[in-house]
Amino acid sequence: MVELFLESAMLAAESQRVIALRLFKLAFSDTDAPAEAQRMVSEKLAAVASAAHAAACGASAVSIVKDYRRIVRANIRRLDPA
Repeated sequence: MVELFLESAMLAAESQRVIALRLFKLAFSDTDAPAEAQRMVSEKLAAVASAAHAAACGASAVSIVKDYRRIVRANIRRLDPA
């Protein structure tokens, strides 16, 4: 139970970072902004489908959150200019 809490807390923090990076990109009219907006929607749909499939196959909540964190961290690496 503690592991699920910690993984979820980290997912929340990392997700906020992705949201901030995406909003910055959209607000300052980056040339990739339209593609990024489309990507946001398609990623959300894919994530819901993936999580539902994993849950239906018996995956634990911790493993589902860990998988989603991996995707969020990849977004941070892709979006962060630093």
